[in-house]
Amino acid sequence: MAKKVTVHRKAHFNAAHRLYRKDWDDNKNKAVFGKCSNPNFHGHNYELIVSVTGEIDPETGFVIDMKFLKELIADEIETAFDHKNLNIEVEAFKNLNPTAENISVVIWEKLRKKLDSGLALEITLYETPRNFVTYSG
Repeated sequence: MAKKVTVHRKAHFNAAHRLYRKDWDDNKNKAVFGKCSNPNFHGHNYELIVSVTGEIDPETGFVIDMKFLKELIADEIETAFDHKNLNIEVEAFKNLNPTAENISVVIWEKLRKKLDSGLALEITLYETPRNFVTYSG
Protein backbone atom coordinates (compact mmCIF):
# COMPACT_ATOMS: atom_id res chain seq x y z
CA MET A 1 0.00 0.00 0.00
CA ALA A 2 1.35 3.42 -0.96
CA LYS A 3 2.25 5.77 1.85
CA LYS A 4 0.43 9.10 1.89
CA VAL A 5 2.06 12.04 3.58
CA THR A 6 0.94 15.61 4.10
CA VAL A 7 3.46 18.41 3.64
CA HIS A 8 2.80 21.96 4.77
CA ARG A 9 4.10 25.32 3.58
CA LYS A 10 3.58 28.49 5.63
CA ALA A 11 3.26 31.88 4.01
CA HIS A 12 1.83 35.25 4.91
CA PHE A 13 0.40 38.39 3.41
CA ASN A 14 -0.89 41.68 4.74
CA ALA A 15 -4.13 42.98 3.31
CA ALA A 16 -7.01 45.34 4.01
CA HIS A 17 -10.68 44.59 3.55
CA ARG A 18 -14.17 45.60 4.53
CA LEU A 19 -16.91 43.13 5.30
CA TYR A 20 -20.18 44.38 3.89
CA ARG A 21 -22.93 43.72 1.41
CA LYS A 22 -23.63 46.36 -1.21
CA ASP A 23 -27.34 45.53 -1.11
CA TRP A 24 -27.59 46.28 2.65
CA ASP A 25 -27.67 49.73 4.23
CA ASP A 26 -24.94 50.88 6.64
CA ASN A 27 -27.02 50.03 9.72
CA LYS A 28 -27.56 46.42 8.69
CA ASN A 29 -23.91 46.00 7.65
CA LYS A 30 -22.80 47.38 11.01
CA ALA A 31 -25.27 45.15 12.88
CA VAL A 32 -24.00 42.01 11.11
CA PHE A 33 -20.28 42.74 10.58
CA GLY A 34 -19.58 45.21 13.41
CA LYS A 35 -16.32 47.12 13.24
CA CYS A 36 -15.22 44.90 10.35
CA SER A 37 -17.68 46.89 8.22
CA ASN A 38 -15.74 50.14 8.68
CA PRO A 39 -16.17 52.10 5.40
CA ASN A 40 -12.47 53.04 5.63
CA PHE A 41 -11.43 49.36 5.71
CA HIS A 42 -9.15 47.57 8.18
CA GLY A 43 -6.22 45.20 7.83
CA HIS A 44 -4.87 41.84 8.91
CA ASN A 45 -1.54 40.07 8.91
CA TYR A 46 -2.81 36.84 7.39
CA GLU A 47 -0.94 33.60 8.04
CA LEU A 48 -1.48 30.90 5.43
CA ILE A 49 -0.75 27.19 5.67
CA VAL A 50 -0.98 25.25 2.42
CA SER A 51 -1.16 21.48 3.02
CA VAL A 52 -0.63 19.00 0.20
CA THR A 53 -1.28 15.28 0.68
CA GLY A 54 -0.15 12.58 -1.68
CA GLU A 55 1.94 9.52 -2.20
CA ILE A 56 5.69 9.74 -1.79
CA ASP A 57 7.39 9.65 -5.18
CA PRO A 58 9.79 6.67 -4.98
CA GLU A 59 12.28 8.44 -7.25
CA THR A 60 12.52 11.81 -5.43
CA GLY A 61 11.15 10.98 -2.00
CA PHE A 62 8.85 14.02 -2.33
CA VAL A 63 5.08 14.36 -2.18
CA ILE A 64 5.65 17.68 -3.96
CA ASP A 65 8.76 19.71 -4.60
CA MET A 66 8.64 22.33 -1.82
CA LYS A 67 10.50 24.82 -4.01
CA PHE A 68 7.69 24.51 -6.57
CA LEU A 69 5.07 24.93 -3.82
CA LYS A 70 6.88 27.98 -2.39
CA GLU A 71 7.02 29.63 -5.83
CA LEU A 72 3.40 28.74 -6.58
CA ILE A 73 2.18 30.36 -3.35
CA ALA A 74 4.37 33.42 -3.97
CA ASP A 75 3.13 33.84 -7.56
CA GLU A 76 -0.55 33.02 -7.10
CA ILE A 77 -1.27 34.32 -3.58
CA GLU A 78 1.36 36.57 -2.06
CA THR A 79 1.88 38.70 -5.17
CA ALA A 80 -1.88 38.92 -5.76
CA PHE A 81 -2.95 39.71 -2.17
CA ASP A 82 -0.02 41.21 -0.24
CA HIS A 83 -0.41 44.91 0.65
CA LYS A 84 -3.66 45.08 -1.31
CA ASN A 85 -7.14 46.26 -0.50
CA LEU A 86 -8.96 43.01 -1.24
CA ASN A 87 -12.32 44.68 -1.96
CA ILE A 88 -10.85 47.11 -4.48
CA GLU A 89 -7.69 45.57 -5.93
CA VAL A 90 -8.40 41.83 -6.13
CA GLU A 91 -10.80 40.85 -8.90
CA ALA A 92 -12.15 37.80 -7.05
CA PHE A 93 -13.59 40.06 -4.32
CA LYS A 94 -15.23 42.71 -6.49
CA ASN A 95 -18.55 40.95 -5.89
CA LEU A 96 -17.61 38.50 -3.13
CA ASN A 97 -17.43 39.52 0.53
CA PRO A 98 -13.76 38.97 1.54
CA THR A 99 -14.44 37.03 4.73
CA ALA A 100 -11.75 34.61 5.89
CA GLU A 101 -14.01 31.81 4.64
CA ASN A 102 -14.27 33.28 1.14
CA ILE A 103 -10.57 34.17 1.00
CA SER A 104 -9.63 30.58 1.84
CA VAL A 105 -11.88 29.23 -0.94
CA VAL A 106 -10.40 31.68 -3.47
CA ILE A 107 -6.87 30.66 -2.46
CA TRP A 108 -7.77 26.97 -2.71
CA GLU A 109 -9.27 27.45 -6.19
CA LYS A 110 -6.23 29.37 -7.44
CA LEU A 111 -3.78 26.72 -6.19
CA ARG A 112 -5.90 23.69 -7.07
CA LYS A 113 -5.68 24.55 -10.78
CA LYS A 114 -1.89 24.37 -10.65
CA LEU A 115 -1.48 21.10 -8.75
CA ASP A 116 -1.46 17.52 -9.97
CA SER A 117 -4.94 16.02 -9.65
CA GLY A 118 -3.55 13.15 -7.54
CA LEU A 119 -2.67 15.54 -4.74
CA ALA A 120 -5.14 16.62 -2.07
CA LEU A 121 -5.08 20.27 -1.04
CA GLU A 122 -6.10 21.96 2.20
CA ILE A 123 -5.87 25.64 3.07
CA THR A 124 -5.69 26.99 6.62
CA LEU A 125 -5.93 30.76 6.84
CA TYR A 126 -5.33 32.67 10.07
CA GLU A 127 -6.97 36.09 10.07
CA THR A 128 -5.78 36.61 13.65
CA PRO A 129 -3.85 34.26 15.95
CA ARG A 130 -7.20 33.11 17.39
CA ASN A 131 -9.46 33.23 14.32
CA PHE A 132 -8.75 30.85 11.46
CA VAL A 133 -10.53 28.78 8.85
CA THR A 134 -9.74 25.58 6.98
CA TYR A 135 -10.94 24.62 3.50
CA SER A 136 -10.24 21.43 1.58
CA GLY A 137 -12.53 21.61 -1.41
